Amino acid sequence: MAEAADFPGLTPSPARRWFRRAGMLLAGAPLLAGLLQLPAGQPAYAATSDPVVVSVDSLTPSAPTDGDTLTVSGTVLNKGKRAVTAAHVDLRVGQVLTTRSAIDDVAARTDYLPGADGTEIGGKYVEKFSTLTPGVAQPFTLSVPVDKLDLGQDGVYQIGVSLSGETAAEPYEHVLGIQRTFLPWQPDEADTRTRTTYLWPLISTVHMTAETGPGEQQTPVFLNDDLTAEISPGGRLEQMLSLGRNLDVTWVIDPDLLASVDAMIGSYGIQNTDGTNTPGTGQAVAKQWLAELQDAVAGKEVVALPFADPDLASIAHNGKNVTGTLNHLKNATDVAATTVETILHITPSTDFAWPASGAVDPSIVKIATSAGADKVIVRSDSLKETGDLPYTPSAARPIGGGTTAVVADMRLSTAFQGDMTNAGSATLSVQRFLAQSLTATLQSNKQRTVVVAPQRMPSASQAQTMAKAISDLQNSTWSQPQELTATADAKPDPGANTKVPAASSYPAALRRQQLPESAFARIAATQGELDKFKIILTDKTRVETPFGRAINSEMATSWRGQSVAAHDFREGVESYLDVLTKQVKLIDKSETKLSGGSATIPVTVQNNLVQPVDNLVLRVTSTNPTRLKIGNDDYQEQSVAVSGGHSQSVKFTTTSNANGPITVTAQLYTKDGQKYGGEVSFEVRVTEFTAMAMLVIGGGFLLLVLAGLRMYTQRKRAAARRAEEHPGNEDEARVENADDSETHDGPESRPQGESDPASRAEAPEQPSDPTPDTAAENTDSSGTGERVDR
Repeated sequence: MAEAADFPGLTPSPARRWFRRAGMLLAGAPLLAGLLQLPAGQPAYAATSDPVVVSVDSLTPSAPTDGDTLTVSGTVLNKGKRAVTAAHVDLRVGQVLTTRSAIDDVAARTDYLPGADGTEIGGKYVEKFSTLTPGVAQPFTLSVPVDKLDLGQDGVYQIGVSLSGETAAEPYEHVLGIQRTFLPWQPDEADTRTRTTYLWPLISTVHMTAETGPGEQQTPVFLNDDLTAEISPGGRLEQMLSLGRNLDVTWVIDPDLLASVDAMIGSYGIQNTDGTNTPGTGQAVAKQWLAELQDAVAGKEVVALPFADPDLASIAHNGKNVTGTLNHLKNATDVAATTVETILHITPSTDFAWPASGAVDPSIVKIATSAGADKVIVRSDSLKETGDLPYTPSAARPIGGGTTAVVADMRLSTAFQGDMTNAGSATLSVQRFLAQSLTATLQSNKQRTVVVAPQRMPSASQAQTMAKAISDLQNSTWSQPQELTATADAKPDPGANTKVPAASSYPAALRRQQLPESAFARIAATQGELDKFKIILTDKTRVETPFGRAINSEMATSWRGQSVAAHDFREGVESYLDVLTKQVKLIDKSETKLSGGSATIPVTVQNNLVQPVDNLVLRVTSTNPTRLKIGNDDYQEQSVAVSGGHSQSVKFTTTSNANGPITVTAQLYTKDGQKYGGEVSFEVRVTEFTAMAMLVIGGGFLLLVLAGLRMYTQRKRAAARRAEEHPGNEDEARVENADDSETHDGPESRPQGESDPASRAEAPEQPSDPTPDTAAENTDSSGTGERVDR
């Protein structure tokens, strides 16, 4: 943003400028004299690679006022190869810095600059070291009354802590190391305080899976036990909570985090790599953390992000054209308020959208507001100032369409993104943060608002440093806290930039971290399978809640830069849904034998879910309806309802017209006609004659009977002729005729007790009748196929 070198109320008088220049010249005179006395070729001060490292580990008070004593503590470390002798640590007060960019320049410098780094306070306000041994750190503490610093006008002063001494190679006193920092000086209360809004984010990574344990309780299953560590004493989220409760901040909360911790209060499982689950043990810390959070946010402003903090930029650039993506965003927004109200018992604001790193373009703004938000948290390095404003403008900017961009200050928002585990880094960050805040306030006497939107998931050490800076700022004389909603509603600066940057200006580094379009396609496919599954359930909430939550989590901003982990999570959701849908299936069938022309075929539907299923239709189809009909056609359908943990056999009537195997298929459908599960095919074999075949066989049997009668008549006539031709053989003929009568008529054809030996003697002896040419009926079982009801 545009800045002026000098601002109203800060321009020193000509006399004061003359005295300052004279003072600098006088201060530089001894140094110049020393330089003239140095051996030729010897440097007057250390280059950028200072042999001594000076660390400022604490500076109190961070923003002193009249009557205070400034105490600076730290260490000096000789990283050279030679000992440093006759050394001392001193405090240097440099020039007042009137612009925010000047603070950046000083922070970037590493070398000692005579004059610019000011003069030593000297006197008794030094700490001496006879020798600094290489590799050995030595502590120091300097305490200087503020009135000895000779601070003038209000503003930010450059402070340097320097180590001067001698070495064997350079046996004269010179600066061997220096550490710069900043001292905000505003002893009296500012005429117009800046209203500062600090966002305090309670956001974590994705922890809960779509999986729930068996049984009615639906025990939640977590990816790992990381959340327990985060909310335990000393953990990241425990620190965010314990520190934030004592600050005037706006809490920005992801409802997914609340839902996850709330789920831990009861029984829950931790997913193992082998597919098993281990019981979780974080119930006590989860209960305590939620109770403390409820107390901390009571009466405070809470902003609820959409559930699972979806990546708005990824949706805008890669997901908006994939079916269902915008519905997921809308659902995530709708459930946010309910989740916060249920768990924290407060009503949050859901009017704000927060894209990753506060970077926007027109498509991101459109997506951000599509779910109902009308305020977008943007960072000033995205919505840059293009005009000639000589000050940092207020945060609120109307950007069209009834949408307000709440612009967070980039310098203040990124102040604590580095490694804050080192006390020196943390101290320097706090002082630089306060310096930027005061300088922005002194730029103008106009009432202005500033928003600080830090990183989404600060580490524990970053949170501690942030809390120190906020506490110092809220105790300062130039700033006062304000809630985010009030800042968004404040009157905007008329000269501030309100034009959303073009899509081409979106940072390439952020674009590379986005979820790809393929991820949204997989999410859409999962939702399609879920919708199909829900149709058959009698209690849809058992899958709507865990899977809806998991699908929202698949779009989380926390997946940025974690493409492999994001892919694995999506696969896990898909796999578990596939496992559930396959709990309702058709049982495979072996070959089925039909013992007749008309019979029934049973097909079994199995439900291994806890709850009953209905709204299913089972269709059985014959692949050859001319040989085997199902019902009166080539297929037949029946509705199916199966209790949880049970199986249901459904019977279909069949009519066969031919022997042999016929393939039959069975397929489940949902009530809206979509296939459900896989198809089951099996063979149906007809093992007995059909009605037509029985008619043919009956006709053939009748022909055989007629042929037998004809043979009998012919034999009788032949016997009679032989009797006439051979009268002496009458007895044999009678015997033959008697045998024939017994054979064809049976003993029942004669009256009881009646005998006719004479007639039996008359018939000549003949060969017996031929054996039948048809085999006996097979009485064996029908084989290993399934029994079929007739």
